[in-house]
Amino acid sequence: MRRIAQFFKVSPQLFLEAMREDFPEYTEEDIRDIYDSIELPRRATRGSAGYDFFAPFAFSLPPGATIKIPTGIRARMEEDWVLKLYPRSGLGFKFRLQMNNTVGIIDSDYYNSDNEGHIFVKLTNDSKEGKTVEVAAGTGMVQGIFLEYGITVDDDADGTRNGGFGSTTVQS
Repeated sequence: MRRIAQFFKVSPQLFLEAMREDFPEYTEEDIRDIYDSIELPRRATRGSAGYDFFAPFAFSLPPGATIKIPTGIRARMEEDWVLKLYPRSGLGFKFRLQMNNTVGIIDSDYYNSDNEGHIFVKLTNDSKEGKTVEVAAGTGMVQGIFLEYGITVDDDADGTRNGGFGSTTVQS
């Protein structure tokens, strides 16, 4: 196996700002404690393709509910590689837990953005059986898989990234 990437935490200040935006019920001390307990993604077994991303705090999602979670994680990877994020298969199978963008795409140059390449996940409980998803802090919620990719022979992209969702949209 090639070793092409490494996970890091974002800065405590950036995580604090992200949490305050969507979770005002948490105090600054709560957020510091959450940050300190964040685990870097890891594989469960030698044969696992996916790196489990762990819930930084407990959450409950009734059917139809959505949550945007700041993971506190960033990923540095070699060029020509991408990190794809998917729901953990058990949560998807049992509860129809889905990512709102179906697959999260983390480009190699996202790491250098002003937001430090902070990876967020937006999850929806799409249960058709009326099941509420309960995720404890520290539980695997999504998994990331690194994949190599190619480009076309006539590719001339020379832009630089500075942001997250939609920041690289090409105008025609």
